[in-house]
Amino acid sequence: MKLDPTSLRYMSADEFRVLTAIEVGSRNHDIVPETLIAELSRLRGGGINKYISDLIKRKLIASESNSKYVGYKLIYSGYDHLALKTLSRRGSVVSVGNQIGVGKESDIFVIAGEDEQQAVLKLHRLGRQSFRNVKQKRDYFRPNQSPSWMYMSRLSAMKEFAFMKVLHEHGFPVPTPIDQNRHCVVMELIDAFPLRQIDHIAEPGRLYSELMDLIVRLAKHGLIHGDFNEFNILVRENGSPVLIDFPQMVSTSHLNAEFYFNRDVDCIRTFFKRRFAYESVLYPKFALNGDKEFDLDVKAAASGFSRKDQANLDKLMQEQELHRDDEDPSDEEIVYSD
Repeated sequence: MKLDPTSLRYMSADEFRVLTAIEVGSRNHDIVPETLIAELSRLRGGGINKYISDLIKRKLIASESNSKYVGYKLIYSGYDHLALKTLSRRGSVVSVGNQIGVGKESDIFVIAGEDEQQAVLKLHRLGRQSFRNVKQKRDYFRPNQSPSWMYMSRLSAMKEFAFMKVLHEHGFPVPTPIDQNRHCVVMELIDAFPLRQIDHIAEPGRLYSELMDLIVRLAKHGLIHGDFNEFNILVRENGSPVLIDFPQMVSTSHLNAEFYFNRDVDCIRTFFKRRFAYESVLYPKFALNGDKEFDLDVKAAASGFSRKDQANLDKLMQEQELHRDDEDPSDEEIVYSD
């Protein structure tokens, strides 16, 4: 999905009020009626029709109808603008550069903040690829309404930022988290390559051991990555790994913790055997009553991503697991670099 921030500078304050009103109205309405938009934006008269028309032309909202009325719906490009407006006001995003990655659930761009330092902007876009098999009529959060992918994307971004923050604070090799708003996360730009793009390593056994130690260290801190594979591991020039992508991270107290732990281990074993012809008889086993050093899962919840948020996102992730085998291999993440 293309990110076009140029229209941000040309949008008036009233247009943003209308866009925000549609976002707020979407919490209780699949299609937001014009009367509610006028009430929430506190704009009166014929001017609101012009603002709505302009937002439709910019492809930030869409017009839809049901059996009762014609209304309007926020779409991802509009959600992008709302998030970027907030991040811009905070100074976290001043300019947007090239897109360096596109995945099943996210778009990734190079950006610069007010300090002129390059960073990464990740926009979570649940519902685009790997979630197409989820029945659209099913809603996890509001009875009798269709699921809000934007709400789920916001939860995913909140979770990623919260877990990245606690991991960074405890010395784990992760990007430095910078800011988060709605479905967007701003983080440090890492000078490294995705493990899946690397065809040769001088000492595969060394990296294999580091990754297995990292899985164990996470577990000792109460966490399991849940998607620990070649797509979510970066390797610096010196050979050290950096872990990314945390929306599927779970606690070691999770009902299916052993399954997720073993899957993370198996992903690394399988990849190293296939790519580097390296196989080791040594690999970690899940131990529920192991030497747990910290409860980072609890700390992450205390930082803003609540247990209720986790429960809502878990329902989505469980549905994703049911359809994982049905995905097209072409849906795998593609990362672009200069």
